[in-house]
Amino acid sequence: MKGTTASALLGALSAVVNAVPAPDVDARDVDDRFPYTGPAIPVGDWIDPTVNGNGKGFPRLVEPPAVKPATANPTNNINVIHLSYIPNGMSIHYQTPFGLGVDPQIQWGTTATDLDYQATGYSHTYDRTPPCSLVAAVTQCSQFYHEVQIGGLKADTTYYYQISAANGTTASDVLSFTTARDVGDSKEFTIAVLNDMGYTNAGGTFKYISQLVDDGAAFAWHGGDISYADDWYSGILPCADEWPLCYNGTSTELPGPAPVPPEYLVPLPDGEIANQGGPQGGDMSVLYESNWDLWQQWMNNVTSAIPYMTLPGNHEATCSEFDGPGNILTAYLNSNITNGTAPEADLTYYSCPPSQRNFTAYQHRFRMPGSETGGVGNMWYSFDYGMAHFIAFDSETDFANSPSSPFARDVSGDELLPKENETYVTDAGPFGFVGNYSDSKSYAQYQFLQKDLASVDRCKTPWIITMSHRPMYSSQVSSYQKNIRNAFEALFLEYGVDAYLSGHIHWYERIFPMGRNGTIDASSIINNNTYYTNPGKSITHIINGMAGNIESHSILDEGESTLPLTAFLDFEHYGFNKVRFINETAMTFSFIMGGDGSTMDELTLLKRPNGTCSTGSNGTSSVYPTSTSTSAGGWNTTASSTATGVVSYTTEVVTSYTTYCPGATTFTAGSSTYTVSEATTLTITNCPCTLTHAVTSTPPSAYPISPASIETSLASGLSSASIYTPTGTSSPSPAAETTISGSLILPGKLTSVGITSATSTNPGGAISGTSSAPTSFTGAAGRVEAGSWAGLVGVAIVGLIW
Repeated sequence: MKGTTASALLGALSAVVNAVPAPDVDARDVDDRFPYTGPAIPVGDWIDPTVNGNGKGFPRLVEPPAVKPATANPTNNINVIHLSYIPNGMSIHYQTPFGLGVDPQIQWGTTATDLDYQATGYSHTYDRTPPCSLVAAVTQCSQFYHEVQIGGLKADTTYYYQISAANGTTASDVLSFTTARDVGDSKEFTIAVLNDMGYTNAGGTFKYISQLVDDGAAFAWHGGDISYADDWYSGILPCADEWPLCYNGTSTELPGPAPVPPEYLVPLPDGEIANQGGPQGGDMSVLYESNWDLWQQWMNNVTSAIPYMTLPGNHEATCSEFDGPGNILTAYLNSNITNGTAPEADLTYYSCPPSQRNFTAYQHRFRMPGSETGGVGNMWYSFDYGMAHFIAFDSETDFANSPSSPFARDVSGDELLPKENETYVTDAGPFGFVGNYSDSKSYAQYQFLQKDLASVDRCKTPWIITMSHRPMYSSQVSSYQKNIRNAFEALFLEYGVDAYLSGHIHWYERIFPMGRNGTIDASSIINNNTYYTNPGKSITHIINGMAGNIESHSILDEGESTLPLTAFLDFEHYGFNKVRFINETAMTFSFIMGGDGSTMDELTLLKRPNGTCSTGSNGTSSVYPTSTSTSAGGWNTTASSTATGVVSYTTEVVTSYTTYCPGATTFTAGSSTYTVSEATTLTITNCPCTLTHAVTSTPPSAYPISPASIETSLASGLSSASIYTPTGTSSPSPAAETTISGSLILPGKLTSVGITSATSTNPGGAISGTSSAPTSFTGAAGRVEAGSWAGLVGVAIVGLIW
């Protein structure tokens, strides 16, 4: 849709100690050339179509505000507090139903009793539907948003602050935050990563993220689909066959095995109909804005304690994505017909109230460091924490063929703007400059990413983690994945991005390391749960859209199976990722289940050295030597030829070294024996020690899966795939039949990993492979894991010996 960048300063900023100046606000135009013709306030409840509730049907849900008001009948209140990083400081965002009458102020200091400094910020608002003046409970509505940034702070330091009272609000308690670590700080840290979190089905995720906060998590990173406010209508759409969730109290259907959660067995209140919602009338409420309020207030204990970084998903775009049976929403939003039908679905950009279009609520309800880092507002930005660089970008708008269309893609002929019926309800953006709508490289977002990646010092921040809402690869294939790959994959590979995190699909899926356009990088797979990074060659992809929401799980249809690129899949358990950065060469991704807090799946990601920055900050040598080292400097190298290339075995005598043990093991180093009971990092100083490493002088090429296979034939689900060698490749051709078995000596590790026997055949130049241990289903039916990475798709035959 049409978008402009305006310098609309929404509030003045007073000059105070260490206060960060208010940035120019990226204002979005909401196009209103055609009138909104729906109800003044859409309410998704036919028996209780009121703002405040008439007592019929499901109860309206509430959560306590961030600040408990000092009086029983407050006239204003601080309902939400939200922290986020800015460079060398912290942004404190808070929300009230009404204005403050003055610039927002925060008292802060280095101890809880000495709040000696004052920071002043700015406020902004929008004409939400309904306005807070129509909401009875002052403590359950937010319409004014206040931003105070405190800069010039010391790294990795705890500060204390209190939000001042103004215009009827009560001052907050004295709260605290801890700033980000300095760039290059190599101390271990942990973060929470989540996607697709509403209110329904998310209680377990909330519980264990809160526990992680108590245990010292640095920050949380939410990759879109926040609150599911746009599912306000779930209580008025009847159940549909294609919808995986139907709540009616007697024949509830949920993906996965029994038992059905007890809350889904509660009988319907009088007058309510079976609908696509969850218990108590849908996700949270029956009003779009009230859903936002409820979710944000529920999350206060997390968002006020640690920085909670966000990025946009499809559920933030507008008030609706699609219609339901009978086209009930078309009748209601276009013609103000309640409980009616329409002959066809006809939701346009103008079907939603103006305040519920174009990411408006998302833009106001959060404050990310786009303006400070060269990005755009809450849409794309970056930040550093210790040894890692994090990049958030927008997979909904601002690249060629993005899922949400700008108006420029809706026009026909010589039109400059589309007609009403040429638009779609999810039209949005662009948020940045665009030179050519069909060329992603001409978009401001791409240029930000390129500049940001080029500026990263990998000696200080060896880890680069990117996240957007939608995945590039999945066993649930969709056209948007190819469009995202076309826009960004080559750029991320060029700059050695280590991992790409996403959600959108409501399951947990861990992908094997992927090169461009469907290449499984077998040379980087140590085993099913341990990968190497391979800068410039492959990226690790993890999808976790399982935080919990009204729409329940995504599932494989009957008869479908995972694609060869999927290492692990679960579509039964809600949860999130606990991501642990151990040191410059090791990190882990753990899928934490919301049911009991246990770990469903874990991936260890290891780095080979880059030859320049292989010495850790503690002064000991990295456990992974450079593959280019030979006999000089104490190295001794021997090599042996195999059918798949040349493997070099190298020994090194060191005085100390650091190693990562991904699990329980016992080993001897020097004159000492070490017993490890769990994953940990060890620094061995009882040396001299001799290390033996297996390295590949010429890493084997990873053969790509045919793009056509990924996009079409593999969508039906195959247990193996044809692999081909592109014309002109110099990749080695295996013998007609090669059987490989044995164990690998892992570079830098004092243990070995067994390899399941595998057989490769080479009929007619195409390579295909099967494993003696075929892909298996382990545990519950909703959890799929590759039984042997050697039997993936035949690609591992080339990568078994390095």
